[in-house]
Amino acid sequence: MKDQHTLCDIPASNRMTAELIAPRTPMPHDASSVPIFQTSSFLFDRYEDMAAVFAGESERYIYTRGDNPTVAELESLIARMEGVDAARGFASGMAAIAAAVLPFVEAGSRVVAVENLYSDAFRLFECVLKKFGVTTQYVDGTDTQAVVDALPGASLVYLESPTSWSFTTQDLREIGAAARAQGVISVIDNSWATPLFQRPAEFGIDLIVHAASKYLAGHSDTIAGLVAGPKSLIDRINHEAYHYLGGKMSPFDAWLVLRGLRTLHLRMSRHSQNGLALGRALSGHPAVTRVRHPAFEANPGNACLSGYGGLFAFDLEDSVDIARFTNALKVVKIGVSWGGPESLVIPAQAALGLSGAANVFQRFGTPAGSVRLAAGLENGDALVEDVVTAIEEART
Repeated sequence: MKDQHTLCDIPASNRMTAELIAPRTPMPHDASSVPIFQTSSFLFDRYEDMAAVFAGESERYIYTRGDNPTVAELESLIARMEGVDAARGFASGMAAIAAAVLPFVEAGSRVVAVENLYSDAFRLFECVLKKFGVTTQYVDGTDTQAVVDALPGASLVYLESPTSWSFTTQDLREIGAAARAQGVISVIDNSWATPLFQRPAEFGIDLIVHAASKYLAGHSDTIAGLVAGPKSLIDRINHEAYHYLGGKMSPFDAWLVLRGLRTLHLRMSRHSQNGLALGRALSGHPAVTRVRHPAFEANPGNACLSGYGGLFAFDLEDSVDIARFTNALKVVKIGVSWGGPESLVIPAQAALGLSGAANVFQRFGTPAGSVRLAAGLENGDALVEDVVTAIEEART
């Protein structure tokens, strides 16, 4: 990034872009798109063929809850994009997070997690793992030394860069090196940046999680998750979580993500541009007290990013009626999630009705006047006008 506010070109090589657009392996009948193998079982001609698979002597497909050709094509692609050995697809981003954590902790383990993490990841640590004797220590991710100091004796460190709602980043290189030196498994949610804007494995991070429902799929029509990393760790996930939790990605959802990836480089450019345009307009507005976006705040992990997603937050002063502001929006829609074509807004004040979000906001001090905005693919000038007009109409 040339400076904090420069629009960034997509740092995808020509080779990566080509891989996103066309299947890497030959498709049946020379199809230009990966077929959907919408089947539960795969059949065998002979007893010996089935016995060979069960004995581990053949890699033929058996049952889609285990492996499926459409899902396998996506897993191979995301592994190549992240620069790692292997990947595994899941039915949701939360299923992927659970699978990336559970095999590496046991009763008595301690997890180090950054503050302001995704609310359901927080609930996984606080409502599930705590029941089984796993404790979680939350650390300010912008304080790299504090994270490093917390690592000795931990089993796993859980990162989001940038974090949910606060959008602060972490120094992945220093944390990754320290975690490996201490024998601590490092996991990061990379949904915001995507492999186009951040490749955590290059900084020493072990496991990379994606809520593929967001930018990777990109059309607001898919729920899916992915975990990518070294084969040894993906094998542990396969043997200790994947087959038993049942959160398998379906062939159709894998196809939808593959479809979305073919335009990822184009969509991310527009998301980034619109997010930055909105951030610039809001950073100079007298009713906005803070713009929570890596381009507008100095954080130690910003150097790990080569571009920006379009999701960020901003804090409105008390003179703005949050409900009136939200209802005055016309181009931007009201809704949860992000990463699709439409721009979406969700105020922290409204999200307090969700117990998981409320717990995170109260624990880590998210202001009631904070608003999360997902910049979509609409005309950027129209988005800026819509948001600024809504703020003016809601000021008392």
